[in-house]
Amino acid sequence: MKVIRRTVGEVETNCYIVVNEKLGECFVIDPGDDEEIIIEAIEDSKAVPKAVLLTHGHFDHIYGVESIVKKYGIEVYASEKEAPLLADPELNCSAYYGRDAVVIPENYIEDGDVFEVAGFKIKGINTPGHTKGSMCFYLEDEGILFSGDTLFKGSVGRTDLPTGNTHLLLESIRDKIVVLPTSTKIYPGHGPETELDYEKRNNSYMYGDNWME
Repeated sequence: MKVIRRTVGEVETNCYIVVNEKLGECFVIDPGDDEEIIIEAIEDSKAVPKAVLLTHGHFDHIYGVESIVKKYGIEVYASEKEAPLLADPELNCSAYYGRDAVVIPENYIEDGDVFEVAGFKIKGINTPGHTKGSMCFYLEDEGILFSGDTLFKGSVGRTDLPTGNTHLLLESIRDKIVVLPTSTKIYPGHGPETELDYEKRNNSYMYGDNWME
């Protein structure tokens, strides 16, 4: 497999193109903006896109969805709990940037669902906190987690936007992410990639004084 990262939009969001080199297929995670950059990366990969996966519905993760879906005739996957935010420009904050965005996924994923795209088995893990319907995508066979804005290298996502909740975010990290194998490689929604082992040793949000009662 190959993971291609493109950092897009004014808040530097990571968009990932996950390529199955054997099948010549791929899927796209969080095409947040600058769709021409994403499309160029897809074309350069020579892989055929099969789906768009959304870790959550904030504007900086969805602005490029419409163009990518339309160009390749593919469908969108997201958490069922994120549907209200994806459908509301005020909740997803696109209204405040003068460019309303609405996404209605064809495929809603529930916590623990395992589905297959481009030859990869993908597990949806609900991690509410950054938003109510935030979801991480776990490729167990590859040892990879796409964490969206739930977990960053040395930090976590903000919780002061609509549907955010600090207590839930920290619970999600403790109950859903800390329990994964320590060798898990993490691709976040912003910033550099990391590994769970590093986060457990260096990220104070993983446990300790930052836990909220």
